[in-house]
Amino acid sequence: MTPTIELRAGELVATLAPTVGGAIANFYSQRGTRQQHWLRPQQTPDPALPWAMASYPMVPFANRIRDGRSSFGLRPLNLPANYPDSKHAIHGTAWQQPWHVVSQSIDHATLALESAAGVWPYAFRAVQQFTLDAQAGLTVALSITNTDTVDMPVGIGHHPYLPHRAGTRLSTGVLAMWGGDAEVMPTTLQKPAFLDTLRSGIVLDTLDLDNNFTGWNHHARVDWPDTGTALLMTAQAPFDYFVLYCPKGADMFCIEPVSNCTDWMNLAQQGQGDVGGQLLAPGATLHTRMALQPIWPV
Repeated sequence: MTPTIELRAGELVATLAPTVGGAIANFYSQRGTRQQHWLRPQQTPDPALPWAMASYPMVPFANRIRDGRSSFGLRPLNLPANYPDSKHAIHGTAWQQPWHVVSQSIDHATLALESAAGVWPYAFRAVQQFTLDAQAGLTVALSITNTDTVDMPVGIGHHPYLPHRAGTRLSTGVLAMWGGDAEVMPTTLQKPAFLDTLRSGIVLDTLDLDNNFTGWNHHARVDWPDTGTALLMTAQAPFDYFVLYCPKGADMFCIEPVSNCTDWMNLAQQGQGDVGGQLLAPGATLHTRMALQPIWPV
């Protein structure tokens, strides 16, 4: 079994799996014998499967780099494929490394990862601070520090999986969507008509997407009409980008706050705008956070 840390605040429970990429294994409310899961619960105890957790950090880049290669920055990237049935490097390296526990209390935990230059050719330190509050829900503060001697290209994010039941509705505000090719790599910025519907709320049953969005307003609400419950996600800059993974017919979907769009380094070299990401100087730290607040019917 995967060793976990349990946080509690009122009826809220969050379990963390430090050795499985610093992932969130479960996040739910315990009401008597009933568990109301706000994120898709852990699917397997197999520590080799971080994507079977409820959410995990994406560091030092979010989503894909085409063929794992880029000449952006001072050190060329030649990253191996790290996900089944994909030739692209995906979601960074931190989600496939064990994190260590820095501190822990009943409602707070700090996890850290010291990553030497290797597959990712820059050294960095990543930290996650988890805080559970009975009213505010679960807050995750995520940071990355460049511990190398040269500027490092950086993007970060978190990858929550949520239950997709009939009628599940998503409401959020974005400015544009990156259209993608057959390999889910971004090609052109678009403004499809459904973005207006998305702001007021769209039923996910009507979508089949795996796309990046720009100009995110840092708020997303998911409503489950079968239970009358909802989950509010809020975030801070540089989580200015948003990924919606909503495969048709699946029992889960993902809403991912990120600081870069897929393949941002290669797109930047091609002169594309609005791709996010940044160069982080030696010793500098990039900070951001997301919060997940459960909402019960009145």
